[in-house]
Amino acid sequence: MNTTSNRKRRISAVAILGLAVSVAATGTGLAATAPPSTVHATAATAVAAPPRSFQGALPAPTGPYAAGEEVIHLTDTSRLDPWVPSSGPRQLTVTMVYPAVPGTGTPAPYMTLGEAAGIVQRQNLPASSGVTPQTLSSVTTHAFDGARPQRGKYPLVVLSPAYEDPRITLTALATDLASHGYVVALVGDTYEDSGETLANGQTSPCAICGDPTRINSIPANRALDMSFLIDQLTHGNTAWRLAHLIDKHEIGMAGHSIGGAAAATTMIADPRVRAGVNMDGTFHPEPTPGQINRPFLMLGTTTNTDWERPWAALGGYKKWLTVAGADHLSFSDLNVLLEQAGFPTPPLDSERGIVITREYVTAFFDQTLKRIHSPLLDGPSPNNPEVLFQH
Repeated sequence: MNTTSNRKRRISAVAILGLAVSVAATGTGLAATAPPSTVHATAATAVAAPPRSFQGALPAPTGPYAAGEEVIHLTDTSRLDPWVPSSGPRQLTVTMVYPAVPGTGTPAPYMTLGEAAGIVQRQNLPASSGVTPQTLSSVTTHAFDGARPQRGKYPLVVLSPAYEDPRITLTALATDLASHGYVVALVGDTYEDSGETLANGQTSPCAICGDPTRINSIPANRALDMSFLIDQLTHGNTAWRLAHLIDKHEIGMAGHSIGGAAAATTMIADPRVRAGVNMDGTFHPEPTPGQINRPFLMLGTTTNTDWERPWAALGGYKKWLTVAGADHLSFSDLNVLLEQAGFPTPPLDSERGIVITREYVTAFFDQTLKRIHSPLLDGPSPNNPEVLFQH
């Protein structure tokens, strides 16, 4: 297994965001691959730098529907929190994004001020960087609180973020899926990231960030979270007031980085998840033959060297695609926000990364959950020359 690529895909996207902010603010020119600990030293020297301006906006959804949004809070009374047992039963904060009627609802914040403050504090970002709790929380998402739902039933797609990263880093994908007729659950992993605001209004700190000994335990714990969430959304329709929108027979899961590993682990543990996507994540653990015989998409960078065994083990409909010029953050919101803030990004244009991720993940779920054939998955496309079919 290639330890260099594994390490790259374990680095927190938010940590890299913090590094880029501190580099731009100080003009030190540090490489973007410097360890996250460098962030704190360089950011501290940036206090005297001239204030920057940051007004972030994610790309608008491309489907016929608007994206409605509602945040829900769930408590699994059957188990203690795996990372902080003294906190009591496992709590989850989940952003539900759903097909909505255009022109209804009010613009949704990107995150709470508490969640944004968690990122700023964890990365020790100075106000001069322009990235503050206020500017982070007010990033334009094109999702709308309280929007009127479209009539009908829609497949459910659960999204799981990277190690140490909050759920909001997959918002651009979530809103686009909703606009194309999916209900999406963005799952916050309490005590695993820079902060999730819980039902009591408090924002959880990160209990396991920077602890490599916990990494291999994350996918299995997330699989328990996902199965609990699916139970809550499909049994009795009591956890969410719009749960009637969900077609409980058509459920998929996608994840970025270790969230992609969690998608595989969840599929192994829960047969209700009919299709899965791993976006540039190392498998922890690797699936073995016979464990996953349902559709699976692997979408990653061209530097992946440790997917051969997982690929061989997958038994159902499967695709392995790589994206030329992409880096680890190209499959989340972060490169778009970095570029808008004036910081270095990879050769692949940041919005192209979002476009490609949206198009191929949606096509995959259209084909596997809606039974709508997508020529996009048949082979290379002249409209997407960056996308390479590995198998």
